[in-house]
Amino acid sequence: MKLLSKYNLKEKSWIFYDWANSAYSLVVVTAILPIYFKYVAGSAGISGADSTAYWGYASSFASIIISLTAPILGTLGDYQGYKKKFFDFFAFAGILLTLSLALVPNKSWVALLIIFMLSYVSFQGANVFYDGFLVDVTEDERMDDVSAAGYGLGYFGSSFLFILVMILQVTNGFGKLDTSTVTKISFVLTALWWFLFSIPFFKNVKQVYSVEHVKSPVKESFLRIAHTIKEIRKYKNIVFFLVAYFFYIDGVDTIFTMASSIGVDFGIDTNKLIIMLLLINFIAFPFTILYGKLATKFGTKRMILVAILTYAFISLFAIFIQTITQFWILAVLVGMSQGGIQALSRSYFAQMVPKENANEFFGFYNIFGKFSAIMGPLIVGFVGQLTGKSQYGMGALVVLFLFGGFLFWIQKEEVK
Repeated sequence: MKLLSKYNLKEKSWIFYDWANSAYSLVVVTAILPIYFKYVAGSAGISGADSTAYWGYASSFASIIISLTAPILGTLGDYQGYKKKFFDFFAFAGILLTLSLALVPNKSWVALLIIFMLSYVSFQGANVFYDGFLVDVTEDERMDDVSAAGYGLGYFGSSFLFILVMILQVTNGFGKLDTSTVTKISFVLTALWWFLFSIPFFKNVKQVYSVEHVKSPVKESFLRIAHTIKEIRKYKNIVFFLVAYFFYIDGVDTIFTMASSIGVDFGIDTNKLIIMLLLINFIAFPFTILYGKLATKFGTKRMILVAILTYAFISLFAIFIQTITQFWILAVLVGMSQGGIQALSRSYFAQMVPKENANEFFGFYNIFGKFSAIMGPLIVGFVGQLTGKSQYGMGALVVLFLFGGFLFWIQKEEVK
């Protein structure tokens, strides 16, 4: 691929893992499994409201598990030789568990839910180490570009598998398969996609920066975390960024996850929402790359602020939406900024932290990122119910962007 010609082998291999695992996020978590779970639960006599609640509980519980364990996993990964072993374990576990989804009997909704939770924990666990490997594969001055390429290729690549899966879904396997079988084939294809495009990472990415190995790494990891917290004043600029990140990334994630529900309120049918999701992914690809290039030229912090202001405009624009055309415009705006703000936040943080302790700090980064997904949906739900219009709830998210953006703006800059 000509786009990747400027990257070295380690950088390419790291970038392609985003291409590999984004298929799981889009196909399994977002599009296919939630609907299939409701079908399986319904076949077992579980009501629609109950199955939705169970899915929500499972997703939240899995997120809490990885959020609470991320710092200790990250700290363990900093020891020499551990980071790759942990990454391999979680990545292979996620791939095998995704494949296992296809083996669950049609009415075994509990087993389906348990395997999903385990696969999601594995997926997120691998990402803790994947993010931490950014410091091992490239130099500080190339991190924005490399991180953006990862997110951009992830959006782009996962769309191809998603299109294939949707063709199988819409045509019922070209008229030869039932819905359940097609769905299970989708899980198999996702697992194979994840594995095949992860091979370069498995082969070529190695840990460069590390903490010297000790006899009791688990015990020492807890002691290191305690020491980091105790000496938090030394890292106050990192903490300041994480607090700002907590607020603005909450708004970003909420807009993406709640947009479909608001689209339904506008009367947009499922097929159009799926097309809209694909549109966001395809637009995100070039604009994420563009954000990386602009960050190299104008500075990472400046471009993150541009993305935050764009999202503040998106949330306010949502208040005045009256037509489907305007909703499409909102989707385009989301696609233009979503990958950029995610990629640059990751590379900005990677340039701030001590390289030999990168995984420990990325563990905290993941905590702030995962727990941020609590406040935004509550704001949207509360304001939406209070006003009777869900779009007003999205408009209220501007508070998160303005507050998070302000904290980020006044933070003392330590990277370019």
